[in-house]
Amino acid sequence: MAEPEVPETIATYLRLRGLEPSKRYRKKRRIVDDDDENAPFAPGRDPKPLGEALDVLTRSSGWEPHLQREDLALNWEEIAGPDNAAHSRIETFSNGVVVVRCDSTPRSKQMHLMRAHFLTRVVQLYPEAGVTDIRFFGPDVPSWNHGIRRVPGRGPRDTYG
Repeated sequence: MAEPEVPETIATYLRLRGLEPSKRYRKKRRIVDDDDENAPFAPGRDPKPLGEALDVLTRSSGWEPHLQREDLALNWEEIAGPDNAAHSRIETFSNGVVVVRCDSTPRSKQMHLMRAHFLTRVVQLYPEAGVTDIRFFGPDVPSWNHGIRRVPGRGPRDTYG
């Protein structure tokens, strides 16, 4: 008679053939753990909300500071106010310094005087962004340096009459 560890179908086949079951056909018992984390209805098996899963992903991947800087740029109006935000935009962010370009020089000076308020607000709203300083610049002046070859000197004179 076949051993109880061999499946019934294999044992019947072997008995009809008159063969002994080999050790190869013995069914391996699965070790059942009482605290198996894959058990249904176990704690921690419920699906998590998508927002929470994305938060875990961004934190584990190290994207949090970059995303906070992007939020800072998108929500600049919330920090600077609607009037100031209409006349300025965040240009760059590097080494903890946010560079803001303003429409006019007086506007950049006014915002420069309010820099402590802006910096405090940024650190409160976006602590992971790593902002250490904010610099305000007026509009760009035209550059006469075009191309890779240029002659040293003061550039054109009497241009604007």
